[in-house]
Amino acid sequence: MIVTTAQLFKHAYGKYAVGAYNINNAEQAMGLFQGAIESKAPFIIQISKGARKYTDKRMLEAIIRAASVIYPDAIFAVHLDHGDEETCYDCIDSGFFSSVMIDASHDPFEENVAITKRVVDRAHAKGISVEAELGMLGGVEEDIVVEEGNACLTDPDEAKLFVEQTGCDSLACAIGTSHGAFKFKGRQSLHFDVLDKIKERLPEFPLVMHGSSSVPQDEVARINAAGGEIAGSMGVDVNEYLPAAKKGVTKVNIDTDGRLVWTRVHREFFQANPEQFDFRPPGKIFIAEYAKFIASRNVLLGSAGQLDDLRASL
Repeated sequence: MIVTTAQLFKHAYGKYAVGAYNINNAEQAMGLFQGAIESKAPFIIQISKGARKYTDKRMLEAIIRAASVIYPDAIFAVHLDHGDEETCYDCIDSGFFSSVMIDASHDPFEENVAITKRVVDRAHAKGISVEAELGMLGGVEEDIVVEEGNACLTDPDEAKLFVEQTGCDSLACAIGTSHGAFKFKGRQSLHFDVLDKIKERLPEFPLVMHGSSSVPQDEVARINAAGGEIAGSMGVDVNEYLPAAKKGVTKVNIDTDGRLVWTRVHREFFQANPEQFDFRPPGKIFIAEYAKFIASRNVLLGSAGQLDDLRASL
């Protein structure tokens, strides 16, 4: 069942965070739905601009609709991840999305406000929620590249002003995470002090954490053992997910980890079976492995086991 992100956030706020997982194909969709059902967790499907271009935007929508029939007990929202203004309007007009994210964080504050407000007005007219971003995460997110020297944490006072002026429904905050597989060095962690100040100024307001993959070192090691060359990667400490949720983070974006699982499964399979050329056997392995990964992350987010209570509240 597709619901609004607002419904998910209302149930989750202050208790747990909803996992927001990016998908690009049928195997990811099947693994995501299986893992969510196994862990009895609501979730958010994220579709990026790149995913919509990978095959055709209608293909992913059809896959998601089919998965919702195959897994009728699933409760989830469909979200555009890192959209520009044009893509946001296209998704709003499609009638398929629960929410859209307008990312104008690279623009000056006033321009970010103006762009976000236009998207909010268009989306709210159709009952669709809008996520915006303030502050800039470092790293790489498809066609968005932010050098670490240009990354900046969200200013709590600006966050309050931004929400008041735009009317956005949730806010992606820069609190120390970054996109991609190379997030941290040493024992750096989330800036909970900044998160506390934002929550103080925006009580009961849903906050979003981007770039939150943990980059499991066992996955990286197995990829490298099977011929990969990923060095120096470091992700978010999974033990910080739930504390962040208790401070108002209701949505946690996880993408890179799913790509690592995909890469590990396929590298190991074809290394062990060099005579094979059928992609379906490793595809089936990936679905099962990705489902296991999704279930494990839902436990850490606190969303596991929330499905029945959420259903009763809808």
